[in-house]
Amino acid sequence: MIVVVDYGINNSSSVVRMIQKVGGNVKIGTKPQDLNEASKIVLPGVGHFDEGMKLLNESGFTESIQECVIKRKTLILGICLGMQLLCESSEEGTQKGICLIKAKVLHLNDSSRNELKIPHMGWNTVDIVRSNPILERSLEEQRFYFVHSYYVQPNVSELCIAKTSYGSDFCSAFNSDNIFGVQFHPEKSHRFGISLMKRFVEL
Repeated sequence: MIVVVDYGINNSSSVVRMIQKVGGNVKIGTKPQDLNEASKIVLPGVGHFDEGMKLLNESGFTESIQECVIKRKTLILGICLGMQLLCESSEEGTQKGICLIKAKVLHLNDSSRNELKIPHMGWNTVDIVRSNPILERSLEEQRFYFVHSYYVQPNVSELCIAKTSYGSDFCSAFNSDNIFGVQFHPEKSHRFGISLMKRFVEL
């Protein structure tokens, strides 16, 4: 059973529909106990880092996710804000993250992007830089849909499995053992998103 965590500021229903489309057995989790039956967890998210962590902490999801992922080795996929929440901290706020990945979240607004609009919004290409189970290397250009003002910077560059250029390169996907994160929205990315989600469901 794949459990999509619904903690109040995420688009869980569209993610559920995508998983159903690729043949996954899925349910929405609204309380920590729902993760007890999870073979995989998906953590979507839109909005502010501190608000996301506040809701996860108050609902008890933070500890439950840590228990599943660290002790039981349950697979987890963080999407957009969900990817950032898996990290240790963010420039967007002061709350501590879930701390599953040694990484910090930084603002896109630096000197390399002075002339670019923030947030980074719309379609962009993803360059796969390391072999991994969810993004297949292809001769075809792979495009995904992004909406974000912050990005993940892993402490160890090898955690990054894909990069995207917006003024300069940033990590748009990471993987460490059973932990996956993507900055883009697979559920809004048509056939490339379908392919990614299908591969995750079949792991």
